[in-house]
Amino acid sequence: MIKLHDLYFEKYISEIDIQHAINGVAVKIKDDFKDKNPVFLIVLNGAFFFAADIIKKYDGNCEMSFIKVASYEGTQSTGEVSTVMGVDPSLKGRSVIIVEDIVDSGNTIEAIIKILKQEEVKEYKIASLFYKPKAFTKQFEVDYVGLEIDNDFIVGYGLDYNGLGRNLRSIYKLKSHTMKNIVLFGPPGAGKGTQAQILKEKYQLVHISTGDVFRFNIKNNTDLGTLAKSYMDKGHLVPDEVTIKMLNAEVDKNPNANGFIFDGFPRTEAQAEALEVLMKEKNSQINAMVALVVEDEALVKRLLERGKSSGRADDANETVIRERIVEYYKKTDILKKYYQDHNKYFGINGVGSIEDISLRLSDVLDKL
Repeated sequence: MIKLHDLYFEKYISEIDIQHAINGVAVKIKDDFKDKNPVFLIVLNGAFFFAADIIKKYDGNCEMSFIKVASYEGTQSTGEVSTVMGVDPSLKGRSVIIVEDIVDSGNTIEAIIKILKQEEVKEYKIASLFYKPKAFTKQFEVDYVGLEIDNDFIVGYGLDYNGLGRNLRSIYKLKSHTMKNIVLFGPPGAGKGTQAQILKEKYQLVHISTGDVFRFNIKNNTDLGTLAKSYMDKGHLVPDEVTIKMLNAEVDKNPNANGFIFDGFPRTEAQAEALEVLMKEKNSQINAMVALVVEDEALVKRLLERGKSSGRADDANETVIRERIVEYYKKTDILKKYYQDHNKYFGINGVGSIEDISLRLSDVLDKL
């Protein structure tokens, strides 16, 4: 997977498959235009790779001309085609092969055909490396097609995304947004850890615990871990940008993940916004804040019971337990409102068997 500007692209068509497609087109053109001294009318900028390979394989006499038109901004066609640079020299009475990198809606080729008719060419054919039949809306035929593809946005081999990607030898397509990314919350004793493991296995998600990430970086003396420890040793909070960089590194380790469970982050509205920016950079988003909801008395009872075997002092002291619960609500109320305002908050009844709670969580995730 590669990143161009703000979007991620995944490998789609290999360089070998592209060359096979070009060879097939070159053979057909050579058979149809031998001894006709055709003019290859190359649509700039995307088609120059394809045109170069086609012309190198053409044995007879031929000429080249160039035309530049525009219809794309970003990843979307504007539907309006403007001629930036016209044909030169005159094509009157000539046999012309329009060489295009990709034909989708057909708007660009339609505009070029009008120009060729005004130029009074003898004949014209259309050669395109890629063709999107599901997006095509015109009546004319594309005479030579290298490969038919789905209606995906692609880059590589001359095709670009806002200027980048033309030099790639293989074809990459825009990575689909199909990830399930959730922020998981639950007060002490709610069973968040158990449910996170179940969701991780069921949906093949990556569980990112902020505490685990910090411990890993500090233990392994990474640059970020050393930086974080320098703040912690002074009794200071680790700046959000350091934490975000750690999380970014964890996300980048799993480029093919079905999604992520963020556990322990965010804790503030500013952190929530920073996490949204991070996921947007990965062509994704946070789909939901999912919070396990359990009454305080039930939590106290659970933790006191757990304290009999866990050996944790904070599980054996009821006063400390209640303070932890109060602290949890102080921290999460702000986030609850933030995600409610974005229609992304889901409070899940955390009382019942592990299986029942899992089913309630699954009902939410299945709808994301």
